[in-house]
Amino acid sequence: MQDIESLLYQNRLLTEEVKRRIDQLAAINTVATSVSQSLDLDRTLKTALKTALGVVGADAGGISLIDYEAGEVVLRAQHGWEHDFTNPPMRVPVNQGMSGQVITSDEVVLDNDLDGTEQLAVPRFHDEHFRSIAMAPMHARGKIIGILSIMSNKPNAFDDEIITVLKAIADTVGVALDNARLYESTVEHEKRLDAVLQSTADGIISTDQHGRIRLINHAAASMFDVSSARLIGAPLREAPIHPRARDSLLFALSSDKSSSRAFKVTMDNERVVALSVSPVYVESQVDHDRLTDGWVIVTQDLTYMREEEMARTEFIRAAAHDMRNPLGVTISSLNILQEMVGKPEEDGDGSASEVVRLALSGVNRLQDLINDVLNLEQIDSGYDVNLAEVDIKELIREIGAEAKPLLQERSLTFSTDFPDTPLNPQMDRKWVRRAVVNYLDNAIKYTQPGGHITMRAFTNDMHLHIEVVDNGPGISMEAQAHLFERFYRVVGTEKIRGTGLGLAIVKSIAEAHGGSVYVRSQKGQGSTFGMTLLMSGTATT
Repeated sequence: MQDIESLLYQNRLLTEEVKRRIDQLAAINTVATSVSQSLDLDRTLKTALKTALGVVGADAGGISLIDYEAGEVVLRAQHGWEHDFTNPPMRVPVNQGMSGQVITSDEVVLDNDLDGTEQLAVPRFHDEHFRSIAMAPMHARGKIIGILSIMSNKPNAFDDEIITVLKAIADTVGVALDNARLYESTVEHEKRLDAVLQSTADGIISTDQHGRIRLINHAAASMFDVSSARLIGAPLREAPIHPRARDSLLFALSSDKSSSRAFKVTMDNERVVALSVSPVYVESQVDHDRLTDGWVIVTQDLTYMREEEMARTEFIRAAAHDMRNPLGVTISSLNILQEMVGKPEEDGDGSASEVVRLALSGVNRLQDLINDVLNLEQIDSGYDVNLAEVDIKELIREIGAEAKPLLQERSLTFSTDFPDTPLNPQMDRKWVRRAVVNYLDNAIKYTQPGGHITMRAFTNDMHLHIEVVDNGPGISMEAQAHLFERFYRVVGTEKIRGTGLGLAIVKSIAEAHGGSVYVRSQKGQGSTFGMTLLMSGTATT
């Protein structure tokens, strides 16, 4: 009989303990549910404190957060106090008072018999006349982030059971507050970033890995004359921006996804925009096979540079015409003089024949410059663009065959890459040939002996792409946006013969055929120079 009574007693104790634990878990769950409903820090502080006080049955409470940079514990929320200690907030050094004991011991500090004689870090706290206080550390991410305090007007108000619940609630609140603080910090950083993006004169567009626009600043929207609201969330392929810019960007995003690209586009309204496209990589814990997380597109309005360029071009055009006739006379005279002096004399560099040779070389280079300037003006005018069906494969093979002696002289290997399908667009053979030759000449000049050059052609949508690929020294990103400007020479290449107009001529030829030019390059990894030409054969002026 006694055994049965003992067993019943133990069962009753166990039942009470289980009920107590269930009540504790329910109380903790109540706090967790309440504080998880918002990421606003101030709202979370107030909700957490009010809910915690209701669970433990305390008369008052407070939540303090640790400012590790200032070395202080700062009261951020209070409830049930007679005086306001949050405006301005009460600050206590981390090594002083009861707060200091909590942080040092990393345990709950309890005093169930406050009588007003205690040495407090903030003496005016005595004015609250609390008789019991318990302070628990709040943890998040492995460290103490603050203190949850509960107070009562009665002595001996807090027993071990309340302390156990308080510790669990403190950590639950700590995690919620840390999440809210992280969210607040993220929002603050986003606002600062947005302020920077919206204030810069450069246009900035950000897309996700599928090419959908996620961010665009005012400068970019203004450049493309479209509202940001119409672009946010839209696929770049469907974005209502200038077709030339959109097609060039789509090609940049659809080709090599591992490198940055830079190019310029001229709009119908004569606005010139420089575009730089760079991939963005963020390590993903979910999708390890994702090639890129998106793209950042930087746009710069270079219209003012085009206006200056046009004024300069007009001057050069007039000067070139004025120089061409007397220069022709000079070349003819030097050729006659060279025949008169005969072969080089034995005295070498000082001979009359050598002097004539140097003069002819200089005059010929000047003639090349004048011819390039006049060719550039001729193609820009659009009057000499005659469209006819062209076999691009045959054209490229022809150019490669003519360049074979120079390739062998430079110890360079050469190959072509074409699709099996015919490539016979309507275009001006003379000018397209000139553009391809200019690309190939550049590759030969800048690729080290033993290198390799590939010329390839392919179609994409309504465009024909012609590319010259080399494994030369590569080009810096700073220089890439300027490569197709007239007379631009990359720093360090001044000794290599050239007029600075070769790539500008390619650009003009591509635009005359409704296309554009581009370059992909990285320092030490070679370069790809390409141009797009409309397959429909539409010429533009």
